Amino acid sequence: MNKGTAGKIVIISSPSGGGKTSICQGLLTEERKSQGWGFSISCTTRPKREGEQHGREYFFVTEEEFDKKAEAGFFAEHFPVHLYKYGTPKEQLDKVVEEGGVILLDVDVQGAAKIRRKYPDAISIFVLPPSKESLKERLQRRGTETPEQLDVRYNTARQEMNEYCNFEYTVINEKLESAISDVLSIISGQPGSNKSRTENINKEQINTIIS
Repeated sequence: MNKGTAGKIVIISSPSGGGKTSICQGLLTEERKSQGWGFSISCTTRPKREGEQHGREYFFVTEEEFDKKAEAGFFAEHFPVHLYKYGTPKEQLDKVVEEGGVILLDVDVQGAAKIRRKYPDAISIFVLPPSKESLKERLQRRGTETPEQLDVRYNTARQEMNEYCNFEYTVINEKLESAISDVLSIISGQPGSNKSRTENINKEQINTIIS
């Protein structure tokens, strides 16, 4: 971590099944962690899924605990998503801005909009699946939801894909390793990242995905 150098807040958003969580995990190598890269761990009222740990994927809290934190100004942003509430603790973002490093935020489009308003220098990246069919397959592959819940997530995801135009960068996650490489290029400010700027993305390709 470079003390005295302003840190980077990196918002990575996508519809459910778009791959934002896998991209964040791929970016956080041990080497980058040693350089001050980290992941913003959100609070949520949803129950733990199999294999998840409190304080690793999320801070799992009750609805009452969540509401108390929200009232106390603990969150940089918080919003209901589907049946549950999610919130981003403000302290970890402010610390990175002051001390340097990179913090990755895996948030939905509503959370991303709030973060961008509070931290206008944040890098915002929207991740799209390569097709609607691929999106549905990824959601089904999770096997964590009922058919009814899956339909809700899929329909919400279809709507959220239209939000890509509100982000600085857009990455199409067809192959995970390529998507990770594209996001790394954006964060590092490499010249090649210009191809991922939303205004430079092939609109015909985007329209076949989101239409």
